[in-house]
Amino acid sequence: MKAHRMALATILALVLMSGATRAQWLNHPTPGIPRLPDGRPNLSAPPSRLPDGHPDLSGIWDVGNMLYFHDLARELKPGEVQLTPWAAAIRKQRMDRNHVDDPYGYCLPLGVPRINVRSPFKILQTPQLTAFLHETYVGMIFRQVFTDGRRLPEISEAEPTWLGYSVGKWDGDTFVVDTVGFRDRGWLSAMQAYPHSDALHVTERWRRADVGHMELTVTIDDPKAYVKPWTNKIPLLLLPDTELLEAFCDNQMTILKQWSIDPMPPEPPSPPLAGAKPD
Repeated sequence: MKAHRMALATILALVLMSGATRAQWLNHPTPGIPRLPDGRPNLSAPPSRLPDGHPDLSGIWDVGNMLYFHDLARELKPGEVQLTPWAAAIRKQRMDRNHVDDPYGYCLPLGVPRINVRSPFKILQTPQLTAFLHETYVGMIFRQVFTDGRRLPEISEAEPTWLGYSVGKWDGDTFVVDTVGFRDRGWLSAMQAYPHSDALHVTERWRRADVGHMELTVTIDDPKAYVKPWTNKIPLLLLPDTELLEAFCDNQMTILKQWSIDPMPPEPPSPPLAGAKPD
């Protein structure tokens, strides 16, 4: 148990790193942001629009706290998140082991949508592609959301990945992103240890309310892990007049070598979907 506590402390060291060193280019105001008479950003001004008329989502965004990172389902009513027996057993094992098996503690990438609620990220928009540049403590990670009309791949055809395959489209002033093609047995939350399977389908709805505020609505649809889809809303804040700062956990694996952690028991693979045809 002592080893478990030490490993959890390692994970939390990554999770709770101070954000005081995030800022770069402190004396260079972000172009295009409306200003108040004193020069400060006017964060309540209406967002600018792209040439096609859609809201401009670009900028550096941050959730500003660790609440949704630890519990993606925070403030949802009891019963809104119902785990299948397979997922409940996986979650219990993770929590019984004091969360030491979280891939994030071993410098592995955060999945979607957890990557949106850990650290700052920049949105870059083009007509064919929206890119997300993430400043995570396991390294600089990019994510591509294609808006060129392509369809999502069939799960059986996609090579499983940490961040999945994403396509986007506009629904009025809301940018809707659908993502599939994840690795099996991922994590959706740190302290709550919510699992997901390779059947996970994440829908993100990005709506910029004004210059300084974005509402991200996330729907988790994973019939192997959850009895029914569930949705939560996450507020995001613009970080003006700064830039992303590189971050890597290059010392983390060296630290882990000095500690003794019981090997992770195998997590059973997710079961086939009901009614699915065998390969």
